[in-house]
Amino acid sequence: MLRIRSLATLLAGAATLAMAFGASAETIKIGVTPGPHAQILEVVKPIAAKDGLDLQVLEFSDYVIPNQALSQGDLDANSFQHQPYLDNQVKDRGYDLVSVAKTVVFPIGIYSKTVKSLDELKPGAKVAIPNDPTNGGRVLLLLQSKGLIKLRPDAGLKASPIDIVENPKKLQVVELDAAQLPRSLDDVTVAAINTNYAIEAGLDPAKDAIAREAAESPYANIIVVRKADQGKPWVAKLVKAYQNDEVKRFIGEKFKNAVVPAW
Repeated sequence: MLRIRSLATLLAGAATLAMAFGASAETIKIGVTPGPHAQILEVVKPIAAKDGLDLQVLEFSDYVIPNQALSQGDLDANSFQHQPYLDNQVKDRGYDLVSVAKTVVFPIGIYSKTVKSLDELKPGAKVAIPNDPTNGGRVLLLLQSKGLIKLRPDAGLKASPIDIVENPKKLQVVELDAAQLPRSLDDVTVAAINTNYAIEAGLDPAKDAIAREAAESPYANIIVVRKADQGKPWVAKLVKAYQNDEVKRFIGEKFKNAVVPAW
């Protein structure tokens, strides 16, 4: 009887500890865009749970709302953007947001249904690029690196179509919302598509892109929080859970070289 009571006491104590752990789990709402960012966070979730974090991953279909929601307190963090994009948002909208860790690099690619090489572009060909300043700029820099256009020397990472000073083939640059670019392939000659949207649309960046950025770029994606929260313990736990060897293995196996860990 004593042994049974002792076992019952032990089980009751374990149940109490489990309830206490569940009650102490800190819920963190993190915003992502669909595709790789969301898929990676699903791998991060159980790792973070071991450290007392209950990650709620919320998907947003564009690049604008996640920073707005974070700034307003509807999210605790987001993981969808690179540093130049955040810098531009902070400057233009006055957000008090900061980067706390690097995540992955998505080398942007150029895709086409009608040509197999940028060399095949004919005069007046339509080239679709993202309409946000940083991603649009990186595509123009990519086009410049391929010898198709020349930009003003001081254009920098935020180059825009008005910074084009030489355009021998008179390419027509069409600016579209990044999420709409995969659907534009039927209407333009080539489209520069962010890797997360390319994968979501069923494209294989490693095989289908006719040109891609180098993996070494200033466009590493980041985890972002409100500046007031950057020193809180949950932030360090989130970063630790993300920058984990298990997560790195998943990225390598799932996305091959289409997505590259940045830590």
